[in-house]
Amino acid sequence: MTAPWLPGEAPQVYPITHNKDVVSIRQTIRVLAQRCRLSLVDQTKMITAASELARNTLVYGGGGAVRAGVVERNGRQGIAALFEDGGPGIEDVGLAMTDGWTSGAGLGLGLSGARRLVDEFELVTEVGAGTTITIIKWAR
Repeated sequence: MTAPWLPGEAPQVYPITHNKDVVSIRQTIRVLAQRCRLSLVDQTKMITAASELARNTLVYGGGGAVRAGVVERNGRQGIAALFEDGGPGIEDVGLAMTDGWTSGAGLGLGLSGARRLVDEFELVTEVGAGTTITIIKWAR
């Protein structure tokens, strides 16, 4: 999936290297969600998904970055966030996407929960080379 970034408006890149970056990303997604006029429920879903993925990028990927911005497709606007890390990758994507499974001390709802909260979710990973996850939430 290629994020259909709003014409003439490149996505902004935000580093994910510290816990404070996760908080900043939540705030950025909130501003973008309000700009796109997502409902309060959809804003909360997108912010929650982005927070989970930012935390995963930091904890499991060793840090990375997110590109976030407004997207447009077929006259609809939404928000896209593309999370990238150069970490170890995910050995078993099916297992990692299973509700309740965790490779750490978490609840095991990060990837599968994030997928359920957004309209589009794409995960690309290579063991030893990192992971890229793209999410999109469309305004209704």
